[in-house]
Amino acid sequence: MAAQIDRFAPPAPRQRQDELPPELVLQIERVLGIQQEQEGDPLDSLSSNFNAISVLNSYFPDESSLAQLEAVQTRLAQKEQQLQSEIDALKDELQRDSDPSRMQLIQEMISDLLGQMSRIREKATESEAVVRNITKEIQVLDLAKKNLILSMTTLKRLQMLVNALSQLEDQVKDKNYHEIVQTLAAVKQIGASFKPYTPVQRISQLWRRIQEIQAELRQKIDADWDKFYVQDPAKPIKHSVIADACLVIDVLGHDVRMQFVERYVALELKEYRRIFRATDEAGQLDNISRRFAWFRRLLHTHETEQGRVFPAEWKVGWYLCAKFIEITRDDMTALLSKAGSKLTVKQLLDTLQETREFEASMTRKYATPIQDILKLTQSTGATRPSKPISSAFEPHMGVYIDAQDKALADMLAQHRGPKSRSSLEAASAAAAPEDEAPPPVLVLPSSTELFYFYAQTLDHCAKLFTGQPLYDLCALFRKWLRIYAEDVLAASMKRPATQSRRSIENRFDLAEVKNACTLINTADYCQTTALELEENIKSKCDEAFKEKVTLQEERDLFVSAISTAIQLLLRELDAASEPAFVNMSRSSWATMKSVSGQSAYVDELLRPLETVVDAIKPLVEQKKYLRNFLDKAATLILAKFTNALVRSRPLKEIGAEQLLIDLQALKAFLLKVPGETLTTSNYTRSVTKQTSRLEALLKVIVTPIDPVEGFVLNYTLLIGDASFSNFQKILDLKGTPRTEQNDLLDSFLTITSTKHDLESTSFLSSLDMDPSQASNLMSPGASRVSLLPGPSAGESILAALASPPLGPSSSTGSDTPPRLDQSGQRQVFSDFKRFVSFGLRRETMPPS
Repeated sequence: MAAQIDRFAPPAPRQRQDELPPELVLQIERVLGIQQEQEGDPLDSLSSNFNAISVLNSYFPDESSLAQLEAVQTRLAQKEQQLQSEIDALKDELQRDSDPSRMQLIQEMISDLLGQMSRIREKATESEAVVRNITKEIQVLDLAKKNLILSMTTLKRLQMLVNALSQLEDQVKDKNYHEIVQTLAAVKQIGASFKPYTPVQRISQLWRRIQEIQAELRQKIDADWDKFYVQDPAKPIKHSVIADACLVIDVLGHDVRMQFVERYVALELKEYRRIFRATDEAGQLDNISRRFAWFRRLLHTHETEQGRVFPAEWKVGWYLCAKFIEITRDDMTALLSKAGSKLTVKQLLDTLQETREFEASMTRKYATPIQDILKLTQSTGATRPSKPISSAFEPHMGVYIDAQDKALADMLAQHRGPKSRSSLEAASAAAAPEDEAPPPVLVLPSSTELFYFYAQTLDHCAKLFTGQPLYDLCALFRKWLRIYAEDVLAASMKRPATQSRRSIENRFDLAEVKNACTLINTADYCQTTALELEENIKSKCDEAFKEKVTLQEERDLFVSAISTAIQLLLRELDAASEPAFVNMSRSSWATMKSVSGQSAYVDELLRPLETVVDAIKPLVEQKKYLRNFLDKAATLILAKFTNALVRSRPLKEIGAEQLLIDLQALKAFLLKVPGETLTTSNYTRSVTKQTSRLEALLKVIVTPIDPVEGFVLNYTLLIGDASFSNFQKILDLKGTPRTEQNDLLDSFLTITSTKHDLESTSFLSSLDMDPSQASNLMSPGASRVSLLPGPSAGESILAALASPPLGPSSSTGSDTPPRLDQSGQRQVFSDFKRFVSFGLRRETMPPS
């Protein structure tokens, strides 16, 4: 019937295919039985993305295929005729299937089917009612049987409970603990099943009787225990009787057992409380060893005498130990608080050491950590967690910290203060025999002694406590690291040189150089070891303090000390090079008639520089600091060369040519001085860049003024800017008379106005035409040496010794940034006012 109904479904109209979603189109194809073949006609596919162009391309892929046009048309006509035939057939079938009489017949058949289903449902309901009536009596019988069985079982249990209770009463009268154990267990087990029936009078009476017997039994056991504990000779009680009584207590319940154990512990420690009162001599802090000895004797007595009656699972020894620790801890807390400022570090540590040894012995005896013993024996109603005896000493560890503070102060006292002995002097004197030059000290012994003391103190404190005392010790370490960095290392660099400079020719102090190298090594050792110390403290301290432990600020102080020491080396290098640069600045370059080899001052410069660098290289352990020093040293020497060059103007062409030769010798020295192990591409690139700028400056000066156009063009090629003031600096260095400068400046403005690719500034913009005679190393801005990776400090050597400009023209390197008109041409004078001001400046220039 379902197949016949499917035949009546009208086919989907193919002319609406382009308006249907793709999923619905696929469903229609599946219902209508349209199956696409692998190599079928693309026109057979029902798709909303039909593309006529792709179909045409499939029929006619190239020009030669157009010859088959008639064949394709014929095939398409046949296909069209075939499709029309199918359409006509489907229409006929649809017309037959749409007969109203057949549809009415189908509807009548469906109505009959629904009627049959309704009658079947009614019959099923009637059958269910009949079955329920048949089984109703059977269910009543089953319930009666269940209730009868439950009643018989309950009565039988009640009879067993009455018999067991009667037997238990007789056994209690005879105090037969060995048999009471099983009987009492049976009574409690059976009685528990009658707890829901306590409203019944008979059951309630039995329940009360069970409670009364348990109370009576407990009183008898307490009385027998008192006799056993006192050991009355007239009425001795055997150990086996009390051992069976302990088993009865186990049956009575955990609460009864705990009360019994606590009573025993209190009796055992009663004498301890009397003997070791805090007001008596035996209870004082220095007699703590007597407390531990007394408790060890008590444990021995417990294990050999009374303790043998307790079951092993009771762990009565644990409870004795825990109670003893609680009492002793409270006594120690009171005694330590009472001692106050009178408490000495020796007394504190000796007492704490004895306490730690006792706790360790208890841990070994019971093969359980003392903290676990306290946790497992703590009562459920306790308001505070149990702690060992040693915890009472933790709040008073400030005495220990103060003692370490004083020890560190004594250790470093000889290296601190204005009248103290320098750490460098102490190290050198200790290492050098009499009448001999002291050997170089790579690292100050005071630093190694400091960290050795730190390591010993840290290990000692970590064995005692890993909480607040260890964190307080870390704060103490931080304090003395700061003091060592500031009062020992930094103060050593601030003190005057130990040896006076002997002559003008030897202005640097070799001993000062060695001391600075020692300070670099020491500061590096300190900042590296401080990091290891920080990690060591974190590994030992409690989790709550790990995030708080840091020595980063102290390590930064040592890095700053390294920077200051490198600055000190640069100061000595500056002193060593000063005489040669003074001679260079006093040279008369304008009067030179010819160029020979390098000037005499070059050898005078290179010899002391090489001496200083050769003295530093073997003394500094870390190469990164040597590279940093060499970078700064190259910048310093080239900056001083630039200042001396400016001060020795006018240069003229011959003088500038001679300076070019000297500069090449200086460049070769700077590139060679680091050696193979210290030379880096950054260093070579920095020196080359700095010297290249000086070479460009000197080459412009070497260029003849005549012809003017060639001179200006050579300036724009070598310098690469259109700055009016920078060009005037070249003329001043060259020694050009003022009367000639005006024409040259006019020509410069005219020529550069047509060159739009020139910059408005260059490295000459930072060139100071009146450098100070004082070393720039003494200025605040040069007091720090960067140790961070980055571009070399020699990026602008001409700005290293910059001072305030003499006029507005030297501040920016250009009078006014050139403007561009709408056509993009450079405007030499943007308005008439500027033209007038330029003319007035020319007229007011003093003659050369």
